[in-house]
Amino acid sequence: MSDQKRKRAHGEEINELTERTKVKVARLHTEASKDPPSQSLSVKGPHQFDKDFPYFREPREVGSFSQDSNGHCHPDKRQLKYVVHYPNKSVNFNLRKGFKEMIKKDESKLEYIDDLLRWVISEPRAFVSKPIVNEGSGHEIKLSSLSTDFVCWRGLLTKLLCSPYENRDGWMIAVILFRGTYFLCDFETEEKKKQLAKVTERQEEMCYWGWKFEQYVTSDKEGGKPDTSRPVNNNEGFCSVVRSRLNNNSLVYGGEVDGIDNTIKHNNKYVEYKTTRQIESRNQDINFRRFKLIKWWAQSYLVGISKIVCGYRDDQGIVHSLDEFETQKIPDEAKDLYIPWKPNVCFNFLHQFLNFVKSAITTDNPKIVHILEWSPGHDVVCRRTEDEKYQFLPDWFINWEGWDG
Repeated sequence: MSDQKRKRAHGEEINELTERTKVKVARLHTEASKDPPSQSLSVKGPHQFDKDFPYFREPREVGSFSQDSNGHCHPDKRQLKYVVHYPNKSVNFNLRKGFKEMIKKDESKLEYIDDLLRWVISEPRAFVSKPIVNEGSGHEIKLSSLSTDFVCWRGLLTKLLCSPYENRDGWMIAVILFRGTYFLCDFETEEKKKQLAKVTERQEEMCYWGWKFEQYVTSDKEGGKPDTSRPVNNNEGFCSVVRSRLNNNSLVYGGEVDGIDNTIKHNNKYVEYKTTRQIESRNQDINFRRFKLIKWWAQSYLVGISKIVCGYRDDQGIVHSLDEFETQKIPDEAKDLYIPWKPNVCFNFLHQFLNFVKSAITTDNPKIVHILEWSPGHDVVCRRTEDEKYQFLPDWFINWEGWDG
């Protein structure tokens, strides 16, 4: 090779190295400008969490609130419904009745956990860690924190409990650490948004059937009769707020309650209502016990509800019979399934998830959000973001005058 060719080759090599260096520097600069790297919680399968049932303190109600016909929140029991008893379990409820007249909630209005936070502000005594001295002397309660590790809706915890056995739907949860408490809020995944965009009128009507069923089995006053002529309004609701503890994690969460039955010989007299299709085959029975009962159990167990009333319907929306389930005994229905779901697995997963949140998120700032995402067959991934669309804590809560300092 001539000197001239050698010099040219050497120059091209230097140029190539220079270009590589530029690309590498540019990549490092881009990575540095992004959010910090994500962290993950390994999820290998149910067997990973099949250990002794962790300590779970019996949920204790610390308050309640109502949502009126316009969706406005009130710290009272005006929307509490009373159970109507049917001695004859053979019934004829037409759940399609009144569908066209239903008053629907504006789903485009994002509510996050606002009503739960409104209740927090209305009941600061529920978060006082020490006895109040001279309570009757106009003493104004100031809180430096809520003395609680986690605050969220019950539905989010239900979703987490069922995750070890979920094989279809993933989830996305936003977490904010503020004044020592982790606030959790459910967000729709991209897949969920696609599903909702394709919802048919038939699917909407079948969702309506659940609300209509509640009209047939509850009354506005104790000993009263159902009023099924009134349009269903899904803005309305009654929520119970409970405090519990899962091992080292204290929790306060709210959940909608369908009715109260004062004949129940239990401290918690609330009742949950469900509908399901009449079971006519072995496969339907297996699917009911494997996929539906786990959700029913988790939802009611979390708030201490002891009884679930089920209405069995046909495909035309007619309920023909009623049945009752004791929440504590529902897991027994799954024991003879191939690879049955287990309550201890559900709660061990929830416990590890909460501990992961604590270890992964340490920045106490209401404007910094961490997104935790999971889909079946994958690990839980946590990433930090300052995207405003995920900043679900409202300014009126962050700047509440009841905060001390």
